[in-house]
Amino acid sequence: MKELSHMDEQGRPRMVDVSGKPESQRQAVAKGLVRMQAATLERIKKGQMAKGDVLAVAQLAGIMAAKETPHLIPLCHPIFIDEVKIDFSLDEKNSAVEITAAVKSTGRTGVEMEALTATAVAALTIYDMVKGIDRGMRIENIRLVRKSGGKSGQITLE
Repeated sequence: MKELSHMDEQGRPRMVDVSGKPESQRQAVAKGLVRMQAATLERIKKGQMAKGDVLAVAQLAGIMAAKETPHLIPLCHPIFIDEVKIDFSLDEKNSAVEITAAVKSTGRTGVEMEALTATAVAALTIYDMVKGIDRGMRIENIRLVRKSGGKSGQITLE
């Protein structure tokens, strides 16, 4: 098993030194799902929520979250982000909103945490905006689906 790079010789947390790594184009894509009642999804689709356009607000929240990742996740490097895209797919058959967050950066460390954070916060925002009418919603399956750049190159998980 590989050693954890964020632990020192005494087992204490440390921020990894990335100064010796070459810069490269980094990308990561994460996905997640918010399941809800069919009527809730229909109201989101029609823009009939009292708090406003759920998907527009969730999109903005996801973008903001990607930018704030090093303030939320200990030992995450602050990085320059070139692009964040948040897309939604409405799955009417399963009464769900699928969230896809894609993050790009040119730097010495990857953007997986930024993509995952963007996905999670977009899902939490959807939940917050519609919880008043659907207490049974579930946030599910937040995961990294693809990353590229750096020494490990392209990794596709689904």
